[in-house]
Amino acid sequence: MRYSRQILFSPIGSAGQEKLANSTILLVGVGALGCSQAEMLARAGVGKIRLVDRDFVEYSNLQRQTLFSEEDAEERMPKAVAAKRRISQINSEIEVEDIIADVTNSNIERLVSGCDLVLDGTDNFQVRYLVNDACVKAGIPWIYGAAVSSYGMTMNIIPGETPCLRCIFPELPDPGSAPTCDTAGVIAPVVARVAATQVAEAFKFLVGDRDSLSRKLRQFDVWTNEEKSIGTGSPDPNCETCGKRNFEFLDAAASEFAAVLCGRDAVQIAPNANSKLDLDQLADRLKWNFAVNQNEYLLRFAPDEFELTVFTDGRAIVKGTDDATVARTLYAKYIGV
Repeated sequence: MRYSRQILFSPIGSAGQEKLANSTILLVGVGALGCSQAEMLARAGVGKIRLVDRDFVEYSNLQRQTLFSEEDAEERMPKAVAAKRRISQINSEIEVEDIIADVTNSNIERLVSGCDLVLDGTDNFQVRYLVNDACVKAGIPWIYGAAVSSYGMTMNIIPGETPCLRCIFPELPDPGSAPTCDTAGVIAPVVARVAATQVAEAFKFLVGDRDSLSRKLRQFDVWTNEEKSIGTGSPDPNCETCGKRNFEFLDAAASEFAAVLCGRDAVQIAPNANSKLDLDQLADRLKWNFAVNQNEYLLRFAPDEFELTVFTDGRAIVKGTDDATVARTLYAKYIGV
């Protein structure tokens, strides 16, 4: 009886429910989007959910990351672990795998292996391009999603049928060129809408209703009430990823490089070559939350117990940690790649 109302929905029915029960989904990121995705998938009876996240729960997460509690924040519980614990209380019949890891070129292919579908719950394009490379290479569909401020965006990516992420966005955005939740904020309603759209598309795919799948890049703002959908057309034969099958983001030489600086309690994060960071633009975003010191060569600010020094080529030195994962998390939060 648990799924009776869902089975009554004719596009799913009993046969579709069985397909959901036999499906495996990877959620990349268990933040705001990932929490909403995971809860809906678990309640729907998706058989196996693989959760991967590098971060731990903080009090600032509780406003929109719906699987977490004050206790999780107090204990600084890893997000993947806390999410699994909560999901087990929601649906003990399904299998949940929690993976505490930074998604990199060294593990992304292993993470997507064996999955029927991948949902994007991450907060930066570096990881999205890794997911895109790995999924296109393996022929696994994935659903892009993003939410910041009151604005959201989603797109289905089905290798061989639709354009991939690099067909639509051929190059990584420059560091600092786009707002992040930690600089522009985010409200829970846009998170819920993006995640709900992604999960609805996931249901369509998993039950085999491909004719109902969206073939558009969907954009909306829940505050201004603006909406638009852009048809994505066919895969671009000149796309580096799906056209030429050049999976450069899976190549270690092309990946973001993090190096612990010996004896300095600091980590350097170096994004892809040829990045160009607008320090004035970044300072304008950060100054509402931090005291920002800046000259023509670099910018410095101090979130919590850390200090970030950011250079015009996109490099950053994160002082106050020798953990590369912590440094990457801070870089993604405040610089926004």
